[in-house]
Amino acid sequence: MIRVELALMLRRRRVWLCWTLLCALPALVAVLLATTRLAPAPGRGGAFLSAVVSNGQLFPAAALALVLPVFLPITVAVVAGDAIAGEASAGTLRYLLARPVGRLRLLVAKLVSVTAFVLLAVLLVTVTGYLVGVAAFGFGPDATLGGGGGIASLSGAVLTPAQLLVRTAGTVAYLALCMLTLGALGLFFSTLTDSPLAAALGVLAVVVTSAVLLPLDAAAAIRTFLPTTHWLAWIDLYRDPVLWPSIRRGALVQLGWISVAFGAAWANFATKDVTS
Repeated sequence: MIRVELALMLRRRRVWLCWTLLCALPALVAVLLATTRLAPAPGRGGAFLSAVVSNGQLFPAAALALVLPVFLPITVAVVAGDAIAGEASAGTLRYLLARPVGRLRLLVAKLVSVTAFVLLAVLLVTVTGYLVGVAAFGFGPDATLGGGGGIASLSGAVLTPAQLLVRTAGTVAYLALCMLTLGALGLFFSTLTDSPLAAALGVLAVVVTSAVLLPLDAAAAIRTFLPTTHWLAWIDLYRDPVLWPSIRRGALVQLGWISVAFGAAWANFATKDVTS
């Protein structure tokens, strides 16, 4: 069942379109920066954008920062919202469940498919950002033949290319976990409606609500538990030493949201009267 869902996801044009658009935005920004050399001042613009002009190896981090606020959540919401609601709107859900496929097994397969989409989305943006960044800005002024030079961390210490690679891999994993929260929420909303659009809008409503509550003092008691609160904790991976507390806290919050959302999806789907 999982293999079937993964193959189905990879055959869908909208999935490839989402990945293409996600990679296109950082590529466009890299071209503009390379041709104009007008990088934003430190502390202004997207994270790491002020440093990428002098070292293209930092552009994957800048690319992830560019797609995180809007484009990545939208694509995850669209794909996850289509998981169950898309089958219902197409009239195939009832026939799918008529086969010897349990509802829990179907939900798990859909969640695995959404997880694969999220991980590949973040990974593709990272790889595209590295290739475009190095092509546009090079390895930095201290580059050595065949390996590149050191990269200054946010704390001022110099990171080797190998250390930067490890920290970028950690960033990919952390952001994939954050986006999987939206994927699980999309799966839940997808069990509530036969409209993929309505399910996607439900996910985006959660994201917008979280973003609105985040700066409010009145929401201080629940701020830690909002899904978007810890989205930027991955930046601490680029400090030396790494500030792990914020990253661990963010990961635990995301795991909590994923568990609750998937549990709610299962509770609703297990008792749902499927008529389409």
